[in-house]
Amino acid sequence: MNFEHTEDRRMLSDMLRRFVAEQYDFATRERHARMAQGYNPEFWRRYAELGAIGALFAEEHGGLGGAGFDISVVFEALGRGLVLEPFLDALMVGSAIARAGSPAQREALDGLIAGGITAALAAAEPTSGYALNDVRTRAERSGDGWALNGAKAVVTGGEHADLFLVSARTGGAEDDESGISLFLVSAGTPGVTARGYDLIDGGRAAELTFENVALGADSLLGEAGAGHALLEHATGRGILALCAEAVGAMDCARDAPPASLRTRRPFGVPVGRFPAPQPRMA
Repeated sequence: MNFEHTEDRRMLSDMLRRFVAEQYDFATRERHARMAQGYNPEFWRRYAELGAIGALFAEEHGGLGGAGFDISVVFEALGRGLVLEPFLDALMVGSAIARAGSPAQREALDGLIAGGITAALAAAEPTSGYALNDVRTRAERSGDGWALNGAKAVVTGGEHADLFLVSARTGGAEDDESGISLFLVSAGTPGVTARGYDLIDGGRAAELTFENVALGADSLLGEAGAGHALLEHATGRGILALCAEAVGAMDCARDAPPASLRTRRPFGVPVGRFPAPQPRMA
């Protein structure tokens, strides 16, 4: 297998690394974290202009890449700045839409790629942990559409997201993988409430509640009862992204101390000349 990046990926990596290094220092990140959204919406649009969001999706879906290498390139660069903008949820929600969405539903993917909207994955529940199949939120047939009731927990970016991808049980027992369906729910839909809060590492999340939320038939993503496999696909891409982000953060953490040892001069000489820190750096 060839692990060499293409010229386009190298250019994207260089551009994003340079942008993060020049525009996203830790003080900037702290300012973004204190914003109402927990990130900077203007930076979200700037990332879209740079092609960083589009690189997460295939050309056939309006993107610029979409392969695992493309995801890794983007998130490794973002990890160097611990970027707060909602890339992870855009990737997971967008991947589900790209895989199973109708032409009308894919218009939301166009909005994500353009940086015009944000989306949040609402899959975790107060008692589910990381089990995607533990779904107690329910959607029941109501006329030509659905009635949604339940609660979701730790929805990153959920307080100010424009669109939610919600897992709900339409059949089967509580822990069955079958019987789970996915719905696209606009944030302003009556019956949807969000309680936001700060996350310990920056950014914000929300607890969502759905009370008799009336959804049209066109809100169902893919086939009824077949949402678990789609969730696994989307979160699998998210796991890849988080691994790449961690690599970027570790690279930055590795590079920062030697630079500090070269530049800090508390006694008129670089700290790196003292014997104590040298073996630690080695």
